[in-house]
Amino acid sequence: MAVRALEPGNLAELVEEGAPGAVDRGENGALWLKPARVAEAARLLRDEPSLDFQFLNSITAVDYIDHIEVIYHLTSFSQGHTAIIKTKLEGREDLSLPSVMDVWRGADFQEREVWDLMGVHFEGHPNMKRIMLWEGYEGHPLRKDYL
Repeated sequence: MAVRALEPGNLAELVEEGAPGAVDRGENGALWLKPARVAEAARLLRDEPSLDFQFLNSITAVDYIDHIEVIYHLTSFSQGHTAIIKTKLEGREDLSLPSVMDVWRGADFQEREVWDLMGVHFEGHPNMKRIMLWEGYEGHPLRKDYL
């Protein structure tokens, strides 16, 4: 079975139906979610039978100086499709998102890595501590403002 990317518009409709107000927009091959609603939408993406995103490929972040984007790559092996989910965190200080670790256990180390290197805290993560650098390390070295 060939794996195909779901169209963001179609995915946005399904997510908006199951988690009203969670969708920001669908564009450039990605579904954009409101930051506070990421975990709720993640549960829907996993549990809705027509979506069935049981596998979290990766979580990463990109620093654009005035904001940080967090990107989730998902796969449904049963449905044969993939999706890219993004959210945008404005500013530079006190960046946080709800953890998706209770949705996908594979988020454990990935959320810790994004915290460690980019400074995005994942609320509700049971072990939110550095994974690559030592506790007490000053700053987050993959941020563009890191000196």
